[in-house]
Amino acid sequence: MAAVTAAHSVDPDRWQTEFSAVLDRIAPRFARYEPLRRAGELMAGMISGLDRKNCWTIAEHRGSATPDGLQHLLARASWDADGVRDDLRDYVVDAFGDPGAILVVDETGDVKKGTPTVGVQRQYSGTAGRIENSQVAVYLTYAAPRGHALIDRALYLPKSWTEDSDRCQAAGIPQDDRGFATKPTLAMALINRAVAAEIPAAWVAGDEVYGADPTLRAAICSHHLGYVLAIAAKPARYRPT
Repeated sequence: MAAVTAAHSVDPDRWQTEFSAVLDRIAPRFARYEPLRRAGELMAGMISGLDRKNCWTIAEHRGSATPDGLQHLLARASWDADGVRDDLRDYVVDAFGDPGAILVVDETGDVKKGTPTVGVQRQYSGTAGRIENSQVAVYLTYAAPRGHALIDRALYLPKSWTEDSDRCQAAGIPQDDRGFATKPTLAMALINRAVAAEIPAAWVAGDEVYGADPTLRAAICSHHLGYVLAIAAKPARYRPT
């Protein structure tokens, strides 16, 4: 009942004003208006009530006959993805910023068919709850008393990819991004980036994938942040993942 009440309490005009302000904030990151418009459609689709959210379902929801425009945005259009990430991170901090906030690191997997999708292989997917053919990424969430939101991400490239330069080249992975990095190493990069951007926070939290890595724990301490990281009930020899 509370969720229904909250949904009805949203002011549509104010929501549209705020959404337009987000688009204005990220507009300089796009070379042309068309990709910016498609980005707006994609964001609106991602926060819609669709049961399944992909280019096909979002395009249909937005009244397009095909997903070509959204697929072009994600695959070929000229825009600064890292710049948009920074803009949205700053937007989240403007809205929720708190010196006692928590940076939460976690990975999630998207089940995929076939082998061409970057980073795909048979591996554990939290989304499926089992080993599946999937793509995995590490995410950083900003959690504060007034709200929480994702502020950064890093794609996990398994060794089956990083050890196959031809496969990486065929998938369009830049040369500088082809080195293998464990999930804790990716999490460390996300945390370092947040600290460099002076994001207000006091703690880092994560599950045992991250709690088992002593290098990550030391890096967090070097930033004068506290941490709450899970460890296995029966500690085992650390093996990077």
